[in-house]
Amino acid sequence: QVQLVESGGGSVQPGGSLRLSCAAPGSILSIYAMGWYRQGPGKQRELVARIIRDGITNYADSVKGRFTISRDNAKNTVYLQMNSLKPEDTAVYYCNVDTIQRGFWGQGTQVTVSS
Repeated sequence: QVQLVESGGGSVQPGGSLRLSCAAPGSILSIYAMGWYRQGPGKQRELVARIIRDGITNYADSVKGRFTISRDNAKNTVYLQMNSLKPEDTAVYYCNVDTIQRGFWGQGTQVTVSS
């Protein structure tokens, strides 16, 4: 079973920063896009940020200017730098990898923003 390896979640105070990482195994070929989604308590899963192979990015309006997504194609790794975190950013964050054939999901990492 293909497994995405996520890391970097945790608890932080409002205004703080966290960096999420997600590494896809080399067995996943022809990766087109990598991204992060999140699901807050009682909410549906939503797109946070996504980056396609040529570097084009898109962000949820709620995180623009605070979060930055980047990827290392050689390492099949995507990062999410989260700054100026707010309590409403509290959620389980899921890594997503899309190929031409299918998509893959990570198991999720908890991010909690609280004073």
